[in-house]
Amino acid sequence: MNRIPAIMKRLTGYRLFLPLFCLVLVLLSNLIKTPTFFEVTIKNGVLYGYIIDVINRASDLVILAVGMTLVVAASGGTDISVGAVMSVAGAVCCFILAGGQQTVNEFQNPYLLGVLAAAGAGILCGCFNGFLVARMRIQPMVATLILFTAGRGIAQLITKGQITYIRVESYKMLGASIPGIPIPTPVFVALIVVALTYVLLKKTTLGLYIQTVGINSRASRLMGIKSARIIFLSYAFCGLCAGISGLVASSRIYSADANNIGLNLELDAILAVALGGNSLGGGKFSLLGSVIGAYTIQALSTTLYAMGVSPDQIPVYKAAVVVIIVALQSAELKRLVKKLQAGREAGRKVA
Repeated sequence: MNRIPAIMKRLTGYRLFLPLFCLVLVLLSNLIKTPTFFEVTIKNGVLYGYIIDVINRASDLVILAVGMTLVVAASGGTDISVGAVMSVAGAVCCFILAGGQQTVNEFQNPYLLGVLAAAGAGILCGCFNGFLVARMRIQPMVATLILFTAGRGIAQLITKGQITYIRVESYKMLGASIPGIPIPTPVFVALIVVALTYVLLKKTTLGLYIQTVGINSRASRLMGIKSARIIFLSYAFCGLCAGISGLVASSRIYSADANNIGLNLELDAILAVALGGNSLGGGKFSLLGSVIGAYTIQALSTTLYAMGVSPDQIPVYKAAVVVIIVALQSAELKRLVKKLQAGREAGRKVA
């Protein structure tokens, strides 16, 4: 019998235990109102179901959360411009593929050119933010506020204030599915981004450098680490992730909608990092924790929709649940629980 508390203590000691527990709790709560939540069917060769919708729709957020994790870990700040950068990337891609026209039924330029241009636009935006933060020493929130404000305006200038439509089936595949493959394509894109980033951080010293700079940038400079360069690269990579996410979002609606692509996703990306058990003050981080946090947020949104909650009311319920989840993972709550346990043990000894 004594082995059970020991096993539970070991399980709860894992860093990803609470993020995983919260995700499972949100998913299982659906069985109360929606017993068919975990049912999966195939229609027209593609998987359908609430759980598939969670995994599919979370892909954009997972990609953003990966970039946001590195930014938070390296700089101790956030990039609130990622949603706008998604819009810019989508606008650049559609503008090139449409050849400046509003609606096209076939590519006016090579598809690869549009994809590379969108990724390049994302990197360029990330480099701009990185320069302001790393070189100009501007507080991250203020530095990224510039593109947060101007990004969608830039996208509107690129598309001439109109929604640019790419009505080509091959363009829709990135945001939908590839014929013959039942799993939505965005799932594969998110998986590739996470896997490549994980390998990059584990097989090189970049992950260690990011943690070192985030914990103490001054000490890292004394150790010979170029902290400004690490922070700059983190923001550039975050911009790349936003560009990829923008491509997926644009492909979903086969158009460049500057006003709606990536709208408010920057807030969800920051929340995903927090829900993953990462400190927003920088330093040690968990990439997988942020991914779990992203799925938790999307699962929560899908759950509320499945329960018939009005879209206008969803942010209220969502905020309440997020507060509870973050509180469960707070270090202060853990210290309080330990004090209560110590008090009980002391009382038993006295008795």
